[in-house]
Amino acid sequence: MARKFNSQQEHDAYVAEKKKNKTIWGVIMASSLGTLIEWYDFYIFGSLAVVLATKFFPADNPTAAFLSTLATFAAGFVVRPFGALFFGRLGDIIGRKYTFLVTLLIMGFSTFLIGCVPEYETIGYAAPILVLILRLLQGLALGGEYGGAATYVAEYSQPHRRGYWTSWIQTTATSGLFISLIVILVTKTSLSAEEFDSWGWRIPFWISILMVGVSYIIRRNMAESPLFAQAKKEGKTSKNPLKESFGNKFNFKFVLLALFGAVMGQGVIWYTGQFYAMSFMQKVMNIESSQVDTMMALALFVATPLFVLFGWLSDKVGRKPIMMIGMLLAIIAYRPIYKVMYNSVNIESKVIAKNGLTEKRTVKVHEKNPTDSIITFHQEKMFTDGTLMKKDSIVHWAAAGPIMVNGKAEAPLIKQAITVNPDTRWLLILLVFIQVVFVTMVYGPIAAFLVEMFPLKIRYTSMSLPYHIGNGVFGGLLPAVATYLVTSGKEAGHAEWYLEGLWYPIVVAGVCLVIGTLYLKTKNKSLTEDEFVETPVENPVV
Repeated sequence: MARKFNSQQEHDAYVAEKKKNKTIWGVIMASSLGTLIEWYDFYIFGSLAVVLATKFFPADNPTAAFLSTLATFAAGFVVRPFGALFFGRLGDIIGRKYTFLVTLLIMGFSTFLIGCVPEYETIGYAAPILVLILRLLQGLALGGEYGGAATYVAEYSQPHRRGYWTSWIQTTATSGLFISLIVILVTKTSLSAEEFDSWGWRIPFWISILMVGVSYIIRRNMAESPLFAQAKKEGKTSKNPLKESFGNKFNFKFVLLALFGAVMGQGVIWYTGQFYAMSFMQKVMNIESSQVDTMMALALFVATPLFVLFGWLSDKVGRKPIMMIGMLLAIIAYRPIYKVMYNSVNIESKVIAKNGLTEKRTVKVHEKNPTDSIITFHQEKMFTDGTLMKKDSIVHWAAAGPIMVNGKAEAPLIKQAITVNPDTRWLLILLVFIQVVFVTMVYGPIAAFLVEMFPLKIRYTSMSLPYHIGNGVFGGLLPAVATYLVTSGKEAGHAEWYLEGLWYPIVVAGVCLVIGTLYLKTKNKSLTEDEFVETPVENPVV
């Protein structure tokens, strides 16, 4: 049925709005595809952290190897602010389009090459060094990617729908993680366990180069942001974005406010609800990795549309209320959620089923020392609730007896994996989903919030730095810091040692909540240069 209009003016406004929507959808698709691929590239390392720990680091201390892997993972986040400064400056001088074409290529080739690096057993310490270098290049690339994509989409958006349109970019981070988990699951199910462990883990890294090629072709045909193109035509772009962004006292105040009032808290909540939840289930709860991947993927899939919902809602009620409520809920709920998660799989509280215990001992020749043996003590426990635990104690035995380290017999290498029952699996999916809801509340509106804080000519530079410090440094360090706190708490004999890692996101988000509540403005801003005036924020920072 054809729509009726009361006037020609109403008809023209309707047609103009339809044309804008068609244009913005093309912009979002082109921007999102590239950004999604970059997030996939960046996060495939974290998704495979448990496997990579055995490939690029010495195997004699699994805990140290895993912490080293997380530290290498975090290194990519630490350099993101430097990428934000470098590529943000280029984006404000030469344009948004060409800048994130370069970041896409750097990210793609770095990811592909990680999949080509020989293992530690082949080239020794050169392996982790090469991986670290490539990880740093990934971080630099991502530092320039997100700011460009968010700014590009925002500058195309209608003012009253900016939160809604930019929230589609926000879905790409979670979607990138989701796709990385799916690719890993498909690869694992297509190969035997031995094949995946030997070389199959490299496939997700290699696939990246194909996706990057497709995205590059799409992005190459994109037009420049209309607001930036007009400013460049009129000679209103910045000649020194770094100086104007951080040398100007007024603007630098907004940079600090964005960091400590919003992005810092958003960063730790993002990584708690996704990466820490995943590593917690794998390393603290010892759940079998494929099962963890499946649960994470399902929770992420169901929760991802909420990014758009809260982005849309931020256009109606403001960015600040939604982000602050999300932070508050996360702070209150984290410890109870993780306590329930841990207790749901705590085998110490479970009862072994009748005939539920099986054990066997196997011996094989050491691969490098034919005179030595590798003895594996395999144990399986089936509990009355359907939970299955598999545990391997692996001992290296020489011809003269056990291998001695510092005058003592070398401790056995313990590998443990728990397969949870269906009821527990659904409970864990629900608890991860709740955490991702907190993520969507703080992350969905934040792109629109950041681009609205800064004037056109320095927007790319100014919004990229606080985002990547808050998200990259504070958020990126979370898995390593939280894992360290859990390990230290366990060694110290704390009763609830498994909750110790949560103090980091709770404290950081708490500081951000207080600053954001006191100093952020509730009303959304315009993006046009003329309307960006030096009006103090509510209770301005001194």
